[in-house]
Amino acid sequence: MSRLADLAGLRGSGRLGGTMNSASNSLDLRSVSDMPVATGASSSRSVLTTLDEVRDACVSVAATARRSLTIYTPDLEPQLYDTHSFLEVVKRLVLGRSYARVRVLIAEPTRTIREGNRFLAMGRRLTSYIDLRNVHADYRNNAAAFLIADDRALVYRLQATRWDGMAEMNDTAVARKYLAYFDEVWRASEPEPEVRMMRG
Repeated sequence: MSRLADLAGLRGSGRLGGTMNSASNSLDLRSVSDMPVATGASSSRSVLTTLDEVRDACVSVAATARRSLTIYTPDLEPQLYDTHSFLEVVKRLVLGRSYARVRVLIAEPTRTIREGNRFLAMGRRLTSYIDLRNVHADYRNNAAAFLIADDRALVYRLQATRWDGMAEMNDTAVARKYLAYFDEVWRASEPEPEVRMMRG
């Protein structure tokens, strides 16, 4: 099992993105705020500091998706993902495009089950489009949370317990770095009992 590199502690040498360490197979990523805007991209990067700003950014980023949504979250944060606006965006995506997919990694699934969430209810109804997995124990020391639309736009918070973060509407280089990390964790995180319970 690959070792997780702590996102919060990584600061690169000034070049974009991260690298895969072949010795440890750990993904080296820096926070979005440290990454330069991709050359030639009409980037619209915003600093987020409040719940309202993060909530609005999640809806705006999700609305740009045409193929996929990718969510890394501690507990499907209801203040972000259990809202009418966000759920409507997800429904339009998956019901309007037969090939659309939503993947969700949940670090603390027992809390999600205990508190309930309308996103989970949607996942039970739309199992062909929405896939949820419990983050493997080896990766749970990552305190970050992020949402990625396709491979271009994202909302990122270094600490899921805080609302401080960044929204990037158009930077494939940054989004693909986080997708690469998500894919690594996804492959290691086969559905566990908590996630199967979510699906009913």
